Formats: sequence, structure tokens, C-alpha cells
Amino acid sequence: MLERYELEAFLTLAEELHFGRTAERLRVSTSRISQTIARLERRAGVPLFDRTSRRVELTPVGRRLYEEVRPAWDRIATAFEEAVATGRGLTGVLRCAFLGPAGGQLLSGVAELFRERLPGCDVRLVEARPADLVPWVRDGEVDVALGPLSVRESGIATGPSLVSEARMLAVSSGHPFARRESVRLRDLARVRVLRLPGLPGLPGLSGEDGLPGEDPTPPGSSGEARTPPAGWPVEAGPPASTLDEALTLVGEGRGVLPVGAHARRYHPRPDVTYVPFDDAPPVRWGLLWRTDGATARVLAFAEAARDLLSPAGRA
Repeated sequence: MLERYELEAFLTLAEELHFGRTAERLRVSTSRISQTIARLERRAGVPLFDRTSRRVELTPVGRRLYEEVRPAWDRIATAFEEAVATGRGLTGVLRCAFLGPAGGQLLSGVAELFRERLPGCDVRLVEARPADLVPWVRDGEVDVALGPLSVRESGIATGPSLVSEARMLAVSSGHPFARRESVRLRDLARVRVLRLPGLPGLPGLSGEDGLPGEDPTPPGSSGEARTPPAGWPVEAGPPASTLDEALTLVGEGRGVLPVGAHARRYHPRPDVTYVPFDDAPPVRWGLLWRTDGATARVLAFAEAARDLLSPAGRA
């Protein structure tokens, strides 16, 4: 097996045909080059260069070896340089997932700034269903995602808070709550609460902020009691896989759904009314990525998001 320095010495000498210039290019001593070439020739069992006091020339065997090795060596060097450039974020495509039109609009602005800063990079934005967002990041389907910062999963890193929004309760337009100016957490003891895995719910209703895998009661267990922090039992409504599907259930009067305030703007419906909470904590959104996937591209995208949305946590 040839070592890298042996190949470099052979290829450089074949081009320079001068031991001194070869040594200068490779920043080693002339004797090192001479010893390396002699070792290669012993292993090959045939001279690769003809040497005289005045000139160095390739032998026919040496020329054939050069013509076969040079293109292959160039391809290896190019492939490695491309890998380094990708790792440094100089080229390549960043795959970024979002939830719904609000997330897509936000990340479109971040992607534009990112492309201006790194012209050799591009961003591919893909919409995910709520339940797919964290698995996509965890399994490497996407490089980064915009999601709730309440994610607590091994191997998933979270960036700083980019957006903070109030929580609201989506109810049927014919529901008694629709005529109120606001609701409180304790009001949920009187209604059926729908579940949408992957979107932020309310602390205590489904584990840590309504994230998939943290709710001890499966989302499809309609009619089973749940207990919020203050101790009120909460009846579980039917499951849904997308926000529009959940809002359709809300409009049918089959339950209510805690959402972020952006839903009122991006998902207006004549059959759904959004009522603010008086006492629910805000929803905080930020970027998520694999802990072992924090490439320069990902970090540069996070920096662009932070710069575009500064001050952090803008509502």
C-alpha cells in the first residue's frame, strides 16, 4: 500500500524532473525525496526515473504509472476538498423543516439572509407534520428545524429563543367560551381538550409542553382523565395529525385546542374562535438540530436567524 507522502513525492518529481524543486514544493529535504523515490523503485522492482548529473527523466514504466495515478489522485483530492468545504459550510444544501405557514414565512426570511452570507450554500425548506418534526431531526432527514423549545430529547440541541407568542384556546364559534374575552387554565376542566402530538400544548396537560412521547396517556384515548398542575381533571378529545385537522374537529364542536397566537392570523376559520388565555405561559420557538450535526452550515443558519429576529424572543 502506497503512503500519501510517497505518491506526492513521485507525482511532484514526475512533473518537476528536479529533486531540488520537488523538495521545495513539498517542503522537505532533497535527501528525503531521493530516499522516498529509491524506496518506491525497490518495491516496484524497476526504475521509475532515469537520473544523470544533468537531468531526471521518467522511464517508460514511470510514465505509465504517472498517467494512471495522476487522474485518480486528482479525483481523490477534489473529493476531499469538497468534503472539507461542505463541513465548513462553504457549499452544499441545508435541509430545514418548519410547521405551517407561519414557520415557513419566518424561515424564508432567514434563508434569504443565509444565502446572502454564504452564496455557495442553498436552503431547502420542507414542511413537516407536527409529529414528524423531532423524528426528522433525530433521524437526519433534515439538518435543522424550527420547533418549540420545550423539546427534551437526548441527542437534540436547541438554539436560543427566536419567537415568543401568547397561548390561545381554539373553540367552536358556537361554544360558550367564544363569547368570552379570555379563558383561564382551570376552564379546561369543563371541556374536552384535543391532542395534536408535536405542537406545544399546556404544561401538565400532556407532559412537558405537549411534546410527543412525553404524555403518559396516548393521544387517542378519548374520554380518559388528565390532570393539569392545579389538579383539575381534563377530558381528552379525539386525536389529530395536522393542525387543520384538529381545527376541523374544533369547528365541529368535538373539543377545544390550545394553540399559539399565530394560529389566529394564519388559520382563520368562520367555525373557529381564538380566545386568549389569562394565565398560560407563552410558547417559545427556536431552532433544533442533532447534537452531533452542528456543522458550520447549521451554526451559520442559526446565527442568521438570531440576527434577523433580534432581539431574541421577539413576539
